[in-house]
Amino acid sequence: MQGMQVFTFLGGIGLFLLGMRLMSDGLRAAAGGALRDILAASTRSRLRGLLSGVLITAAVQSSSAVIFATVGFVNAGLLTLTQAIGVIYGASLGTTLTSWIVAVVGFNVDLQALALPAIGLGVGLRVVAGSGRRQALGDAIAGFGLFFLGLDILRGTFADVGDPGMLAALAGHGVLSLVLFVGIGMVLTTLTQSSSAALAITLTAAAGGLVPEQAAAATVIGAAVGTTSTAVFATLGATANAQRTASAQVIFNAVAGLAALVALVPLLELAHHIVAWLGLEAHKAVVLAVFHTLMMLLGLALMWPATPRLVAWLGRRFRRDDHTRPRYLDDNVLTTPALALDAARLEAERTGAMARAMVTAAISGGGAGQRRWLEAEHQKLQQLALTINEFANRIERSHGDPAIGSSLAHLLRVTQYQQNMAERAVALARLDADGETRIDDPELATAVDRLLAEAVRGIEATGAEIDAWDRQAVKTTLKGFDREYQPVKERLLRAGAAGQLPVRRMVAVLDRLSAVRRALDQAVKSARYLRKFQRAERELADPAEAGDG
Repeated sequence: MQGMQVFTFLGGIGLFLLGMRLMSDGLRAAAGGALRDILAASTRSRLRGLLSGVLITAAVQSSSAVIFATVGFVNAGLLTLTQAIGVIYGASLGTTLTSWIVAVVGFNVDLQALALPAIGLGVGLRVVAGSGRRQALGDAIAGFGLFFLGLDILRGTFADVGDPGMLAALAGHGVLSLVLFVGIGMVLTTLTQSSSAALAITLTAAAGGLVPEQAAAATVIGAAVGTTSTAVFATLGATANAQRTASAQVIFNAVAGLAALVALVPLLELAHHIVAWLGLEAHKAVVLAVFHTLMMLLGLALMWPATPRLVAWLGRRFRRDDHTRPRYLDDNVLTTPALALDAARLEAERTGAMARAMVTAAISGGGAGQRRWLEAEHQKLQQLALTINEFANRIERSHGDPAIGSSLAHLLRVTQYQQNMAERAVALARLDADGETRIDDPELATAVDRLLAEAVRGIEATGAEIDAWDRQAVKTTLKGFDREYQPVKERLLRAGAAGQLPVRRMVAVLDRLSAVRRALDQAVKSARYLRKFQRAERELADPAEAGDG
């Protein structure tokens, strides 16, 4: 290539990648909750997951987006790892649609005549729509145009190269050459962070005569294997479920790539037969698109029966102490608001369970050992609450939607109330440390114990599933505690005044009951605002189905 051709080539790649990004992001935003709904429907079987993966990847033109959404669903418990692996297989198969678009449309249509009107229409729709789904649809249409404009530039660049030169020479060394071109495909995908871009470069280069057919097929294999680098990089330091899901994609693509490399010649021959049977022109790009699909189908045939063993093997990997680290928060789901909000809510439910367990344990008493445990749990909960709040900030920064910001305000209240509960639990443990809350009068001790049991029932009631949360029942429990609290308080004061209970001990018991009352109040408020957060979350996902909560 001459210097100007190099710049033209880089510009073509840039337009292609920009078009892919706009098209993928725009289609995801325009679809609204459809991605979530389709993936949720795939929970019934691995086959449904496979079909969902194919359909969604074909629709949004991004296997990475589908895989990251799948990670969110596995973290949320809406998909098992087995079902998620089905989605991954489908996403890998669905990404072959890009090869077909490049091969069939890219070499049989006047791309500029298709691209420029699409860019004009998309930008026009974006300007007129202002915001919302129509604006996202405008982005997708404009991205569609840029995609084909970049493809047209790549096609023209390789058509003008002429003598293939060095690449043709590299292809003449048998197996070593094939391995080299696999490496080239992996590098192209890693550098562009897009297997679609690597495939477009490969197919247009092969169609322009720059790369022999077998070498181009090896590059396609490399692009398919290299696309796993995006998921691997994104899941470094992520949750265990995210790493298991990414590992499944790496294993599937590696098996498919290795099998296709071993069976390269027969697969290419089969691709030629299929092209002839379909009545398509035996164009190198079309043959390579068929080869790409055959490679993924071969990988699917090999991995499908082995999936149960793969799931069992992955389940033993990436184990962590989930009690001290976020279990659901994953930056990979930040691009999909519904999944990010789901993750934040699930983590808040988890920290809520920790806070309730701390308070109920502190009420039951347990000595110095329990106090040390509560203090350690308090530190863990504080760190998790800080992580949830930081994740909430990233959600808001990623989307800038006032409605999302308003819903996240409820979440920040929840984590604050939970931290208050944990503080009350530690305070209760310290009050009990020296036996200062012991009551010798059996009747008075029974009344205090009954009051504490009422508090425990109320705190446990706030931990019910949000959809089953009975606010009236919790209010009744809170009123029941208050109704019994005042008579017990009066009895304690009279016992202290009469000398039946040492004043210091009376004050300690009253402080303990006050801390329990405060913890119960914070538990009720935490549950109330968590319910508000879920209602806001549902309204954002689908206003028509949110209901009045």
